[in-house]
Amino acid sequence: MACAVTCPVWHCFGINKKPRFRVRAERLDGNDLSVVSTDGVSVKETTVPVVVGRGYLVDGGNGSLKSRIEERMGGEELELLWDDGYGTNTVKDYVNAAKDMIKPDGGPPRWFCPVECGRPIKDSPLLLFLPGLDGVGMGLILHHKPLGKVFEVQCLHIPVHDRTPFEGLVTLVEETVRLEHASRLNCPIYLVGDSLGGCLALAVAARNPSIDLVMILVNPATSLGRSRLQPFLPILEAFPDGLHVRTIPFLLSLVIGEPLKMAEVGVEGSLLPKQKIERISSNLTALLPFYSGLADILPTETLIWKLKLIKSASAYANSRLHAVKAEVLVLASDKDHLFPSGEEALRLKKLLPNCMIRIFKDNGHTLLMEDGMNLLTVIKGTCKYRRSKSHDFTKDFLPPSMSEYRYTFNNVDIFCPWNCRFLNFASCSSLFSTMENGKIVKGLAGVPDEGPVLLVGNHMLLGMDLSSLCEAFLREKKILVRGVAHPELFWGNFHTSSNVFNFFDLMKVMGAMPVSPKSLLKALSTNSHVLLYPGGAREALHRKVRLRFRLYPMEPSLNLQSGCKHVFDCVSTGEAYKLFWPNQPEFVRFAAQFGATIVPFGAVGEDDMAKVVFDYYDYMKIPMLNDRIKELIRSGGVQIRDKAKGEVASQEIFIPGMIPKIPGRFYYLFGKPIKLKGREDLVENRESANEVYLQAKAEVERCIGYLLKKREEDPFR
Repeated sequence: MACAVTCPVWHCFGINKKPRFRVRAERLDGNDLSVVSTDGVSVKETTVPVVVGRGYLVDGGNGSLKSRIEERMGGEELELLWDDGYGTNTVKDYVNAAKDMIKPDGGPPRWFCPVECGRPIKDSPLLLFLPGLDGVGMGLILHHKPLGKVFEVQCLHIPVHDRTPFEGLVTLVEETVRLEHASRLNCPIYLVGDSLGGCLALAVAARNPSIDLVMILVNPATSLGRSRLQPFLPILEAFPDGLHVRTIPFLLSLVIGEPLKMAEVGVEGSLLPKQKIERISSNLTALLPFYSGLADILPTETLIWKLKLIKSASAYANSRLHAVKAEVLVLASDKDHLFPSGEEALRLKKLLPNCMIRIFKDNGHTLLMEDGMNLLTVIKGTCKYRRSKSHDFTKDFLPPSMSEYRYTFNNVDIFCPWNCRFLNFASCSSLFSTMENGKIVKGLAGVPDEGPVLLVGNHMLLGMDLSSLCEAFLREKKILVRGVAHPELFWGNFHTSSNVFNFFDLMKVMGAMPVSPKSLLKALSTNSHVLLYPGGAREALHRKVRLRFRLYPMEPSLNLQSGCKHVFDCVSTGEAYKLFWPNQPEFVRFAAQFGATIVPFGAVGEDDMAKVVFDYYDYMKIPMLNDRIKELIRSGGVQIRDKAKGEVASQEIFIPGMIPKIPGRFYYLFGKPIKLKGREDLVENRESANEVYLQAKAEVERCIGYLLKKREEDPFR
């Protein structure tokens, strides 16, 4: 039987868009359609006519066809603290969308683009969402708005009564991936696979190792063999349908995630306890339709079919893991009652060559619809967002959104040692700056608003000064300070061994980049405010106060009277607020190349927060710890300044033992700016550059001395 349908195709399938071209879909045989454009391009694809739903549009054809025919258009660039819309959608919106999409239409699986994703920024990569058991394709509804700003989002919809085998789904996704890859060879394609979709993504990656794929697997179903579902699969296949009535409620209960985490979506952490309880209670009540509607999304026959589909998908994906060469990020829930996702993430990390994992300890199986996991934030924090073959910390950087700012600086987990909200509240930082006339004023008025600006100063213990400083610039001047950090946090053992989304991931979200001449030059070239600590890890991990005994010969006159020939002297030495700067004035030459302004600053207050009692020298005295630290450095630690000499070359990463104190106050003083505009001669003249370097270093020491003296007069210290 043959039929023909003519329909307009809109750019991004949005609303109020004029059709750019028309396509004609002809049914040739079975379920296969040939899509022919007015330009004579023919694409063999499984497709149905465009279906318009409420709040979204469903593409019946190849959802990414428009990107190959019409010119790509990009939206405006993102501003600092942009509104990403995260938290405005909840599980209730998922239920409302699913009610429309589960209506039977007789069509096969298809791609659709949610209208609320909007228009992405220029050169945004394609993101294909592969759904889990439900198959609706709306599992990203909490993340549509933020993801839609930086990705071309398309979601796979598998109708409730569709019975396409797993190999057929793999072919559908594979054809779309290959078509997209042919149009943009240097741009990655993102596959976000949830549960069953995780197996689908792995299968496509294994069959296409030469295509640049970035896979984000959310509680993948590859662990089916060790899940609580495994004992029920033979029973469901062997016994009559009457037994299913008793097993279906139990199976549905496993699919449901953590209700409390679902209810916490959109509830700000800064609310008062009473307000939070009221909001969460209201959201829990709104979740009731989700549980009652789950039986409509997954009726008995469909659920049994999906379980069989997962069985074949898991076997197919596991048998081809050795062929997966793509970049992989596994997001796993520790409270997943359906699969042992935490254990599976660790297994995949060992088996896949380019795999990183992040485990969320308080979330359930429906991780993408629960609080505490903004998918875009996780992608940015793990440095997985890129628009070319490799990640560029300058070109691929996305400014933090307002929700990310709130999450970073309003985090209430007081058990986190780098908790920004607790640290800022406890330290009650006081900031001062120096005007051009030398007057010291409260606030940041003396720091230039226009970049490029290079902030150079001393590093306090464990970098405790970072949070207050960056938050002050955002709050007072609406300026993002991009700090350069030790490469160990990006590529070394410290980065790869971390399995939870932590403070250091948030540092990358807020603009941190690895310290290197290339990073510094690129940041300055974009007129950014860059934060540099020349002392590096040696200053941030300085040694504890030690008593040193010195032996002096006694003067002859005193010797005759006392009969002693020598005298002992006890000196207390510490490294707090001591600078460990290298002798090379390279940052001055970099700043002069772009006419940047150098702003030296000093920071004090660490000695009012904690006391170091166990430092690097103590570690080295313990044979087992000594060998372990050296082994980690040899096996994968990132070394910097390996050609330097003296204390500045000691950049080992370790956690010192500390005793906390009753929190004191942090003090910052930004010295008089050193303008280098028009000083291009410093790039070649090292002697002149060294003079500016010593001037900046002396200004930092002056700021530290000034603060140490003035804080004694502060009644609120």
